[in-house]
Amino acid sequence: MKLPDSAQLPPERVVLVAVSEKQDADNRVKEYLDELEFLAHTAGAETVKRFTQKLDKPDSRTYVGKGKLDEIAAFIKDHQIGIAIFDDELSPSQLRNIEKLAGCKVLDRTTLILDIFAKRARTAQARTQVELAQYQYLLPRLTRMWTHLEKQRGGIGMRGPGETEIETDRRVIRDKLSRLKEKLKEIDKQNITRRKSRELMVRVALVGYTNVGKSTLMNLISKSDVFAENKLFATLDTTVRKVVLDRIPFLLSDTVGFIRKLPHNLVESFRSTLDEVREADILLHVVDISHPDFEEQIAVVNQTLMELGAADKPTLMVFNKIDAYTFVEKEEDDLTPATKENISLEEVKRHWIGKSNRNAVFISAAKNINVGELRSRLMDLVKDKHYTIFPHSRDDHSATY
Repeated sequence: MKLPDSAQLPPERVVLVAVSEKQDADNRVKEYLDELEFLAHTAGAETVKRFTQKLDKPDSRTYVGKGKLDEIAAFIKDHQIGIAIFDDELSPSQLRNIEKLAGCKVLDRTTLILDIFAKRARTAQARTQVELAQYQYLLPRLTRMWTHLEKQRGGIGMRGPGETEIETDRRVIRDKLSRLKEKLKEIDKQNITRRKSRELMVRVALVGYTNVGKSTLMNLISKSDVFAENKLFATLDTTVRKVVLDRIPFLLSDTVGFIRKLPHNLVESFRSTLDEVREADILLHVVDISHPDFEEQIAVVNQTLMELGAADKPTLMVFNKIDAYTFVEKEEDDLTPATKENISLEEVKRHWIGKSNRNAVFISAAKNINVGELRSRLMDLVKDKHYTIFPHSRDDHSATY
């Protein structure tokens, strides 16, 4: 189910729902809901209210407790809310139970992300990848779509016309999944051939959490015009540009941004796109240092890189948006422990330069601050790899000066 295109229709009014497990700090849940609201905004929705409930774990039937769900349902009815969005993937039974009690359309985080990906997909490869993920998500949830057949269903085993129609639909989807997988295999073959033609060039990949400024940085380094927008997943398709710095050519690729709780089906579908990361010689890990939870975002990206088998590549940490970094300076006699809100940019720099073995640079791509230093640090890495591939070119390169 897709949310309306915000360019054509008024924003859909939504409420957000999250469970705060006992080990979660209150500010952590707020940050999660901030991200969910940004996702909803990217999809073209307006958030009216947030609901949270502290539980040991989400309720297996209704995600939140019955009393909290009654409260949500009353608010939805009183304020004519069209959609309730939950900050986790819901099981088919949870979706069915919540929709029945809430009296409105219910989306989970996975559905919302898939909807955004569907809107952002531009190439045949991206559209096929998203469609594959959508069908994989839909298949186990088919029964909740056939509520209009309730009266036709039989007893214990639900034998009858309704079940027959569901099974027919399952077969249609399975056939569609097979065709989409075959189509992706063909696209993958083309991509492998294309990558082989470039294998003698150093390859650099931009990686990072979504909306950290990778596309803006791509434009700065490559002097190209890659789409950049302050919305999540502005870039889905991998963009590759040939760049020449200091007379040495290399390939620079911009990849889809990572995110917390990225749906497994989506990761699997986009695995071929992420081959640009796996096959890169150098990674530029871009971080939005102005984000209050940038350290967790770094952890999410590092975990994803581990899953892709790309965690051990030479990596330059690029802390972007230093112009937007803010902190509240503590008074000299203030003995309260330091927090993210009162640590200066210089302290953050010292910490991460040490932690990354000095493989860190601090810039503002939007304001063009320290971009020269980034280019210099990047070229050091590119040269090392280039001279490994072409050892004799080191002498040729030196002779030009």
